[in-house]
Amino acid sequence: MTRVCFVSQVKPHLLAQYRARHAQVWPDMLASLRDTGWQDYRLFLSPTGLLVGTVTVDNYADAQARMALTEVNARWQAEMAEFFVDNPNNPDEAMEVLEEVFNLDEQLAASGLNN
Repeated sequence: MTRVCFVSQVKPHLLAQYRARHAQVWPDMLASLRDTGWQDYRLFLSPTGLLVGTVTVDNYADAQARMALTEVNARWQAEMAEFFVDNPNNPDEAMEVLEEVFNLDEQLAASGLNN
């Protein structure tokens, strides 16, 4: 399993509406995320609109491609597009994946300090 972290930018004047949409995500969207391999998916939102997400997947590109094939994802992305800054694509296509530069558990294990 791989943990992926990504960022995006929500329009600051739409933060309340963005939070409200995510308070009760459609059941068919939740099921599609689960069924296409998205696990432990979390979103964090700053007061400035910086959106940070993490997800655990077997293969991020594959999970994202499988999700893109679902009908519910097309509807959800169309609904969410208005929330994002300068995004000509679907919001899920514009997420910037971040490089992991530190992993405490891996370094503890490599150093023998994980006991």
